[in-house]
Amino acid sequence: MDSRIDYRKAAPDAFKAMLDLEAAVHRGSLEDSLIELVKMRVSQINGCGYCLDMHSKEARAAGETEQRLYLLQVWREAPIYTARERAALAWAEAVTLVAQSEVSDEVYAEVREQFDERALVELNLAIIAINGWNRMAIAFRARVGDYVVAGKSK
Repeated sequence: MDSRIDYRKAAPDAFKAMLDLEAAVHRGSLEDSLIELVKMRVSQINGCGYCLDMHSKEARAAGETEQRLYLLQVWREAPIYTARERAALAWAEAVTLVAQSEVSDEVYAEVREQFDERALVELNLAIIAINGWNRMAIAFRARVGDYVVAGKSK
């Protein structure tokens, strides 16, 4: 599939704003490994091949195991995720699918057991960011498979 638009070049100021949000998420209190799991799960839900390629490579480069990445789509069945990760994944799914169903009090209670107010806002912003990136990559057909982790060769 051919890319439709290089959105980075077409709207550089808007692209920079997205990058600034992404940088703010990474400057926050959340663990990078948690952010990558959330980005992977949201990208699975949204069907974003570009982002799945990117975040699986980033996660592996940061030490994430293949097994945890393979089982992410069925995380509820897999005992290899921590309570904090499970709460974040449940929250990520609920926020991503908010148009289909409300974010329940049960999911909120679960995430609040694991995240203070600041961390929960940061988590929500990470979810907002990856949903935005997914929509850019899918709509404009970002080329899948070419992503290279900074400092690594293809």
